[in-house]
Amino acid sequence: MDVIVSRSGGIAGMRLTWEVRVDEQPDPDEWYILIDEIPWGETPPLPPEPDRFVYDIRCEPHEATLAERQLTGPWRQLVDRVQETTDPKRRGPRESPPQRPRR
Repeated sequence: MDVIVSRSGGIAGMRLTWEVRVDEQPDPDEWYILIDEIPWGETPPLPPEPDRFVYDIRCEPHEATLAERQLTGPWRQLVDRVQETTDPKRRGPRESPPQRPRR
């Protein structure tokens, strides 16, 4: 299972993307527990905020887009853990992250 976090927005509009293969981590069971705790269908409502970061979080079959202030609880834990596990790939403001083939 892959977890992909992309952060876009901010003043420069640069997109950073982190990707972690859960099954290759030393503690995959902890990753799966955290992913199961995510309320995928219940992202907190929040009006758009100009020049703030927006996070796209993908973990097949789930996907969510959250503003920086919406990253609380298990959302924040997952994003922090992904960012601590791997280095980001940088993309320009108009480039999209690569799409993984569906299995």
